[in-house]
Order: sequence, then structure tokens, then C-alpha cells
Amino acid sequence: MSLPPLRLRKNEDRRLRAGHLWVFSNEVDVAATPLTAFEPGASAEVQDARGAPLGTAFVNPHSLIAARLVSRQRNRPLDGDLLRRRITRALALREAVFPGPFYRLVFGEGDGLPGLVVDRFGPHLVVQITTAGMERVLDEVIGALREIINPAGILLRNDTSGRALEGLESYVRTAWGEVPDTLRVEENGVTFDAPVAGQKTGWFYDHRMNRARMAGYVRGRRVLDVFSYVGGWGVQAAAAGASEVVCVDASAPALEWVARNAALNGAEDRVRAVRADAFDALGRMAADGERFGAVILDPPAFIKRRKDAKAGEEAYRRANTMAMELLEPDGILVSASCSYHLHRDGLLDAMLRASRRLGRDLQVLEEGHQGPDHPIHPAIPETAYLKSFIARVG
Repeated sequence: MSLPPLRLRKNEDRRLRAGHLWVFSNEVDVAATPLTAFEPGASAEVQDARGAPLGTAFVNPHSLIAARLVSRQRNRPLDGDLLRRRITRALALREAVFPGPFYRLVFGEGDGLPGLVVDRFGPHLVVQITTAGMERVLDEVIGALREIINPAGILLRNDTSGRALEGLESYVRTAWGEVPDTLRVEENGVTFDAPVAGQKTGWFYDHRMNRARMAGYVRGRRVLDVFSYVGGWGVQAAAAGASEVVCVDASAPALEWVARNAALNGAEDRVRAVRADAFDALGRMAADGERFGAVILDPPAFIKRRKDAKAGEEAYRRANTMAMELLEPDGILVSASCSYHLHRDGLLDAMLRASRRLGRDLQVLEEGHQGPDHPIHPAIPETAYLKSFIARVG
């Protein structure tokens, strides 16, 4: 089978040859190969300006990212066989690293499957698709997951905002078997229930290793967990021996899950939930003279787009300043960011500026990023989005 060509303009092949997987619409020679000739998700052979093949991709003429490479080989489109190979390889990594079936099974480009995310909750899978090419092979995706994992149920959480950029509709439905409203998670020896209708896929596996690092610093301390969601950080702090944990979130349903997860782990008497805007809560606690031995800051992305950078950077500085104000001498600050547009040095700078503004010394003790179930593609900086520091504030 010969695939239709998608030819690049002169010198626009260098990034692909360096390992990247994306072709932007302004890199395509539309006079030679019009993007309008392709249906969303159709396969093509990507060629350099001279017509030399660079690999096989799926195309979306309506997206800024016009094509995503799935293979460096010619005429090797994304099909059931390639999906099975890539998912099997991804599974082998997770099974080698993690003690149980609770992890991100597929992480898009990091696992060579652009636009596919699969989270595993024991016998159940939650799938998110964000590209037209992956949507086009949805049946093959489900078939491959059934063959390799044999799950009790597969839920499609295709309701992310990113789908609109690809011209895809938003929907949630069960693709196979049955999926309960509550999913069980085991992480770092702690048990959680997560809402299948919650944020993203219901759980954030990316911070698993950072939460494990945190455990050694909170024993015997009073801990504040800001932006707590369902208690991933706070309940693990309690399980690690914190004397008291206060979880703050603006969502009442999320805090109900905090209480439920604290009870699951026998820590209901040491975990307290406070419904409030995070910044309002931090300010009120400071005014009341409250102090904590450790504060955990894991906010949502303050910088979702490049144009939000200035306001977002100020939000990170403000949050870190207010958190440090609540810390006892030599208290522990866990500060994290999932904003790709805030680089690692940007978060460290926010922490440093906060400490200098308050006249307090800052010692960075540990640094973390996303776990191995979120593998980074070294040619695609966007896959390295998570950063985290554990610091002591004198």
C-alpha cells in the first residue's frame, strides 16, 4: 500500500530528523501537497522538500500540529498491529517498575502513541484520546487493550478541552464491559477511592514518586495540603505519620473524597478538610497566626498558554510566599507545578523570591519530576511538564 505524500518546505525537515514527531501546518509545502486534500486522521508519508521519505504520520488539516509521526518507516500507518506492539512495550515498563496495576499505562508521545492516554485502575482502564488520528483507530485501540490487558471495563473520558483543537466532539462513554463510578487506587502503600467523573481521568499518577519523597519529611509534623483534590498528598502525609493534616480545596465534592480516603486508611481523626479558595485560606490562616511544620503546594496549571506566563509566574510567587509565611522555623515546603510553560528554573526562582521577600533562608533538599509511567520524549519538551521541589525554610 502506497500512502499519499505530505511534503515539507525546504529545511523544515531538520526538527524531525533530530527526533521530533510533530509537523506544524506552516512547515508543509501546501502547493505540492495541499493539506485540504487530507481528511482528519488520514495517514500520509512525510517527505522532505526533495521527496525523500521521513516516515509515516497521521494528518489533521484543521490543526496547528498538522501531522504526527507514528513510524520512521515508509507505509507503516497506525493500525492494530502497531498499537499492540507499542502498548505491550509500555506495559512491560510499568510492570517492571510498579508493584501493582495502578499507573498511567500509555502516555502519548512518550510511548510513541500521539494523542492516547490510558490510566489503569486495577481491572479498569480510563482512556483519553486527543488527536484525530487516534480517534480514527479507536476500535483498534479498544481491541488492543482488551487483548493485552483483558480489563473488566474501559471508559472513554473524551471530554478534554484539547479535543476542540483537533475538531473532535466531546463525550464520555463506556467502550467495553462495566466501569464503576468509584475507582480503587493503591499508591505508595496507601489506598484511595477516586471518582471516575473527577478531574482528568480521576487520579494524578504523575506525582507518585514525589509523594513518596514527601513521606520522610512529614512524620510528626502538622501539615497543610493546599489544592488537595481528593487527598493524594494529604492522606499520604497522614499515612506517613503526620500529627495533623489540613486539606484545602474549593470543591466540596473533592473534600468529601478526602474524608472518605482518610477513613479508608484509618486517619480520619488526623485529617481535616477546609473548603475555600486557596489564596483566601492561606491569607486567613496567616492572619489567625496558624503555623505548620510542612506545607504542600500542588496547584493546577497557572500558566496554560504562553501569553499567561507573566500572570502565572506572579501566582506561583504569591502562593509560595503565602505558604512560607505559615511555616514554622525549619519547616518543609513541597512546591510543585504542572505548567509546561513554567520551566524548572522558573519554579525555583518563585521559591527563592518568596524566601528573600520574607527574609528567610531556603535550602532545596530534593527535586522531582513526573514518574516513569510518564516517560519524557527527549526531542519533545512538552512531554516534560512536571516539576517539584522539597525545601527547608529557615
